[in-house]
Amino acid sequence: MKQPQHIACLLPNLAGGGQERVTLNLLRGLSGKGRQLDLVVAQAKGPYLDQIPPEVQLVDLGVSMEDRLQSAVKLILPLARYLRQAKPDILLSHLVWTNEIAVIAYWLARRPLQLVLWEQMPASLQASHSLTQGVKLWLMRSLYPKASAIVAPSRGVAQAFEQSLKLKANAVQVVYNAVVDDTLLQKAQAPLNHPWFFAYQPPVILAIGRLSEQKDFPTLIKAFAQVRKNRLLRLIILGEGGLRRSLENLVRELGVGEDVQLPGFVPNPYAYLSRAAMFVLSSKFEGLPTVVIEALACGCPVVSTDCPYGPREILADGQYGRLVTVGDVQGLARGIYETLNAPVSRDLLKVRSQAFTVQEATQSYLKLLSN
Repeated sequence: MKQPQHIACLLPNLAGGGQERVTLNLLRGLSGKGRQLDLVVAQAKGPYLDQIPPEVQLVDLGVSMEDRLQSAVKLILPLARYLRQAKPDILLSHLVWTNEIAVIAYWLARRPLQLVLWEQMPASLQASHSLTQGVKLWLMRSLYPKASAIVAPSRGVAQAFEQSLKLKANAVQVVYNAVVDDTLLQKAQAPLNHPWFFAYQPPVILAIGRLSEQKDFPTLIKAFAQVRKNRLLRLIILGEGGLRRSLENLVRELGVGEDVQLPGFVPNPYAYLSRAAMFVLSSKFEGLPTVVIEALACGCPVVSTDCPYGPREILADGQYGRLVTVGDVQGLARGIYETLNAPVSRDLLKVRSQAFTVQEATQSYLKLLSN
């Protein structure tokens, strides 16, 4: 099998999300062996800019992605020009709207390459209202079959995609995200100068993610407030987003301001995960939540909503963490109580995380790309 020598990954930018981390991890795994690696971004901005591996060339197409749909259209010609000039063997495209644009640019470029569309969310969850969703589904059904391959991070997402796009069974291939590597484990051991993690402090519950409706942090804050009535503990939510003010207002209304912090984005969340009493995912939906895998790798016990898709698959039906109903404040509070009293062995969690290593994902992608 011929190994591809020039691989390009396409992202809108390097915002501080799980997909961006996974893409950088995959590029690290692919580096070496004489390959040319390009990270093509619509706009070179975001907190992960300084984490691009030295072997990877950053290609900035100079298109602002503030308005995702309109900006994506502006991306077509610069991307087609890059494909014609750089002539990569492979283009791995990621994230909402970018994949549709990649197919159109590939068609305009008129040159042979393997186009792989990497989807993290089912099509039915990718649009904010019914009109946009209808347009997006029509575009996906028209454009996606022209790609060389479609990849999803979990069986649930793959099956949902096949149903939404009316594809044949197994048309979408499953490759677990590239998450766990030595870099993550080293960062988990880095010093953390935060007073809540000093000796003899109350246990800390940790949550990580964009402050958005999808993550449903209000349910977590309410559940925390219930547990806090009977147990001395604290809550830290790492991340930034448009719902910051409403979440801060909710914290004040519930009277738990002294025990809840929202520090914003932090470059090394693993130092927090390795020291927290537990990690809680309160999301309404996911694809394959990277942060749950990162928690396992850091030996941090997990409580997660049983949301579509990913948590049940990662936690093996609850064997490696507690699963609770989406939006259930009482159930989430009970999961937190139970985990405080009887956490899963940290060593067992670390063993489970090995199913999601960068090495495993890299080998799976190379196998896919060599076919």
